[in-house]
Amino acid sequence: MFRLDEKLSKDCDLVTELHFCQLLLMNDKQYPWLILVPKVSDIEEVYELTREQQHNLWDEVAETSKALKQIFNPDKLNIGALGNIVRQLHVHVVARFKEDIAWPGPVWGAHPPKAYPQDEKEKLIKKLKQKLVPVL
Repeated sequence: MFRLDEKLSKDCDLVTELHFCQLLLMNDKQYPWLILVPKVSDIEEVYELTREQQHNLWDEVAETSKALKQIFNPDKLNIGALGNIVRQLHVHVVARFKEDIAWPGPVWGAHPPKAYPQDEKEKLIKKLKQKLVPVL
């Protein structure tokens, strides 16, 4: 049975349930940062997914990336699956800007997170759902 890692649950808010993944918003307003977690139990690496599951994952990463690009128009999208701290397979999609606090370096551990105000977070989640639900 699929269960979301405790750290992801603590650090993120659920945006929506996609076909294959849970889509989460990292609670750090310094960067528009989404995380996709395949709803498959006991998976740490992409190669552990079936070929069909891999395609489902990357389709949802692509659609999520498009949504971030449309909403924020970033200079660059960073996509990565690290798993050094959280072992559960998850893919980060981060909208990056030349003027963001960590540019051009990685966002991981660069600066302490700054939580979204609740109203701002709710508005962003609503926008993301509107962009993604018709597609996925």
